[in-house]
Amino acid sequence: MRVTSSLRWKIALTTTAVCCAVAAVLGILVHNVVAGQVVGEVRKDVNRDLDDAVNQYQYGTVHGDVNVVVDPPELPGALRKLVARGETGSMVGEHDGAPAMWGAGPADTKVLAVWLPFDQTRRRLRDLDTAILASSALAAGIVALAGLFLADRISRRLATTAAVARRISAGDLDARVGLPADPDDPDGPRGTRHHDEVRDVAHALDSMAASLQERLEAEKRFTADVAHELRTPLTGSLAAAALLPEGRPKEMINDRLRALHLLTEDLLEISRLDAGVERAELSQVELGRAVQRAAAGTRLPVTVRVVRDAVVLTDRRRLDRILANLLVNADKHGKPPIEVSVEGPVVVIRDHGGGYPPELIEQGPQRFRTGDPGRGRGHGLGLTIAAGQAAVLEVELTFANAPGGGAQTTLRLPVGRLVADS
Repeated sequence: MRVTSSLRWKIALTTTAVCCAVAAVLGILVHNVVAGQVVGEVRKDVNRDLDDAVNQYQYGTVHGDVNVVVDPPELPGALRKLVARGETGSMVGEHDGAPAMWGAGPADTKVLAVWLPFDQTRRRLRDLDTAILASSALAAGIVALAGLFLADRISRRLATTAAVARRISAGDLDARVGLPADPDDPDGPRGTRHHDEVRDVAHALDSMAASLQERLEAEKRFTADVAHELRTPLTGSLAAAALLPEGRPKEMINDRLRALHLLTEDLLEISRLDAGVERAELSQVELGRAVQRAAAGTRLPVTVRVVRDAVVLTDRRRLDRILANLLVNADKHGKPPIEVSVEGPVVVIRDHGGGYPPELIEQGPQRFRTGDPGRGRGHGLGLTIAAGQAAVLEVELTFANAPGGGAQTTLRLPVGRLVADS
């Protein structure tokens, strides 16, 4: 990121630009007013001397004043043309190479001119311009520093708020901005005294995080409580069903009880993942062989292709759980053929069905969701457990749709050491 793209520099540069624009306008106005006054005084003196010289010329009493000249060759051309039309005027020009204010008027058929030194006046104007520029530069510098200081404070607080928001989105619901409340505002950040929008944003983020944390904690407790409460009667029901006489009714009851038992175990696993108590037992595992075993354990029509094997650092039991859930999901919601490829520490699972829905790709799997509109939208528990176990193993799990159609899931595992290609 370039430096000028940050908020603090944008604010500082904008403030400085506005200050420079205001200083330039004020400087031009001051220069024009003062220059008009100073030049007007010199022009007034020249016009007075010119009137005296014209009067003396008419009465034939012109004395040889050094600043009174008849038909001077140095008279500015524009002023000479003005006098030729019978008018009187004044203009800044030069006399003997030095700046001078000329005043001229008609005298019979000649031009009677008067001049006054203008170099002192020009120096005064230059000194005025220098003072204006120095004052403007000083003011712009002070405003720039003040703007940078204030912008830095705002930018730091916004950066802190953004960092906390990223931590919350990553799952750290304990993160808080924690800006102190306004001591002059007993009603909190929404009061009218000393209103601070940045504090409002920070308090709103903290409030949202606290509310979200409470809801998630309630959901976790509910999931764990339901699973624990169901486990005991299910165990008893399974034992009682075993005593039923053999036949189709017993098979149907056992089948439903086993499905409910598996659901309960999934709920308990999710509650443990949510509580953060799961710990991986890492060891070096040959990834290609582990994938082949996991695919064979599902008894599903899966094709496994090992392009390049690798030894990865992982928990074999949890890896089997992830692969089994992904393969079962591909078989249940996708279409054959189901293809698995292993290339180094990367495993890609692909089916040829309708692909993942956009919300799953963008947000990840959500528990208790199915594709049935009557039951709500979602993806069940299998993908949720796979994502939770992948987080425990620090496996990068991504969901996408293959270019040729079908759902595609990619696992990137931590590498232990490479082995020879198989």
